[in-house]
Amino acid sequence: MTTHRIIHLLLTGCVASLLAGCASAPSRFYTLNATAKADGAPAAPSSVAVGPVTIPAMVDRPQFTVLVGPNRVVVAEFDRWAAPLNDNIANAVAGNLAVLLGSPHVATGQLTGFNPAYRVTINVQRFDSKRSETMKNEGVLIEALWVLHRMNGGATRSGHSTAREPTQGDGFDALAAAHSRALAKVSADIAAALRADAEAKP
Repeated sequence: MTTHRIIHLLLTGCVASLLAGCASAPSRFYTLNATAKADGAPAAPSSVAVGPVTIPAMVDRPQFTVLVGPNRVVVAEFDRWAAPLNDNIANAVAGNLAVLLGSPHVATGQLTGFNPAYRVTINVQRFDSKRSETMKNEGVLIEALWVLHRMNGGATRSGHSTAREPTQGDGFDALAAAHSRALAKVSADIAAALRADAEAKP
């Protein structure tokens, strides 16, 4: 066998090994869930539209962006959100509000024939997933400004929420679950403001 032939076979084997390595690391997809539980308060029948939701540019990508130091982040190429993160957040908040308000009339986006009494806009200022240098989860932080728009009168009510949650285990599924629990706390603040506004409305 010639030297040229041997080199060709070695290169072919290396390429095959690289392709096999790539094939063995498929992407994993995650979502945020509504985790709020009814708090026993009377139902608030108001209809609510959630959105738009804006998020920091650093996390506005399909992949998880993880803080691993004061000035360093890691973009997890194979661990991704199943939908755009701002839509994911809006859906989770809407699901939480439906439970907390005891109302089925909570939706995201624009729906034909749906005329909500309120619209909630959310500006997420921080959406931190924290891990150590050894890739052990350290917890999550969500900080958000939100505004309630009363559709029939133009009045607004604004608020600020900060929610920290430890993770229950390591891995990206635990980070997603912690973010879901943090969003439930943000949603509880919004639900309280919606109730207060509805009671104060003339």
